[in-house]
Amino acid sequence: MNAEHTMNVVIAGGGSVGRFIAEQLVGGGHQVVIVESEARVVSQYEGTIEGVTWLKGDGCDFGTLKAAGLERADVVASVTGDDEDNLVISLLAKQEFAVPRVVARVNNPKNEWMFNETWGIDVSVSTPHLITGLVQEAVSVGSFVRLLSFEGGKAKLSEVTLAADSPAAGKEIAEIGLPRDSTVVAVLRDEKLVVPRGDTILRVGDEVLVLATGDSEDAVRAILIA
Repeated sequence: MNAEHTMNVVIAGGGSVGRFIAEQLVGGGHQVVIVESEARVVSQYEGTIEGVTWLKGDGCDFGTLKAAGLERADVVASVTGDDEDNLVISLLAKQEFAVPRVVARVNNPKNEWMFNETWGIDVSVSTPHLITGLVQEAVSVGSFVRLLSFEGGKAKLSEVTLAADSPAAGKEIAEIGLPRDSTVVAVLRDEKLVVPRGDTILRVGDEVLVLATGDSEDAVRAILIA
């Protein structure tokens, strides 16, 4: 999908998370429907976000999802405060409506292992784990910090701030020997974004964002950390 493509997005959960996502998406020109089971929430917030359609109903119900337009949806984001509901909604979205991209919120980190392709989920976000990662990222030099997992954990986005003894410091990205199923997606240097190329030289203090798939994470770790 390019930036000019208008997406049809259905958000399950009209709480603060769902409303924030909806506002951002509508601001980007996308079509958004929020499905919310609590009449109180619908009556309180319906009409407060211009361009968002609200539908009162149970997101775990096939009829409700059909009424929300899941057959036309490009993305479903299941962001209720109940992990069981998020799993069921995600599974219905993928299996019954073949939604191309399903994103789910993990409320309890202990449940994160279930949020994968088995339940129809393409991307899961565990807020506690993400916050932990960002806290570590702020204080860690020479540590491998996991930020996000995609595709049921098969792809992982991690960050390393290069220490003075990093084997990669002073070398071009092309020569550090990253596994084929991993890539440097961004380098943050002196508060500026450096778009990485093969001849980009990594420096001490660089924040290196790496996307690793398969079993390549350990190899990447060894290349970037002494």
